[in-house]
Amino acid sequence: MQVVAINGSPRKNGNTAQLLQTVCAKLNTQGVETETIQLGTEPLRGCVDCGVCKKEKNSRCVYDDDPLNTILAQMNAADGILLGSPTYFSNVTTNMKSLMDRAGRVSRVSGFTLRRKVGAPVVAMRRAGGTHVFSSINYFFLISQMIVPGSSYWNLACGLQEGDVMKDAEGVKTMELLGENMAWLLKKLRD
Repeated sequence: MQVVAINGSPRKNGNTAQLLQTVCAKLNTQGVETETIQLGTEPLRGCVDCGVCKKEKNSRCVYDDDPLNTILAQMNAADGILLGSPTYFSNVTTNMKSLMDRAGRVSRVSGFTLRRKVGAPVVAMRRAGGTHVFSSINYFFLISQMIVPGSSYWNLACGLQEGDVMKDAEGVKTMELLGENMAWLLKKLRD
């Protein structure tokens, strides 16, 4: 079993990355392999609804000048997907939004290639704006016909400076339990 964790933060070792690492560590202890993709520093164009993916139905975006098609192939190959984003003005980062728009569109028109994969959001936030980020990512999973595991709270942790989220004991525990629940669900779906 393989889970791909996509870090939508421009900070490679920031709060979002640390939360994703916490979930991945739990997945690893449960026998689930993980791979992390650093999305936040790559330029990623937004969807322009050109319709070529709908015509071609080949699980690819026509624009091949950024990492979207490589990442989408990794998402399609994985059993589970973690999408991590910090909170930018109460929403996901622009790169995460571009990924969700383009990957979602290509997946849908190519026969729902993400269907029945396990997906979970991981959100770093300073205060209350993160609940919208959590919802936005979950909307992507649900419209893609994916299965979303829960935890003991929403998958959010609070912090401002790098490493602050690891001081949020409840947030860290939420991420650990998410990893356990995601591993359990992946195993049940495999059986």
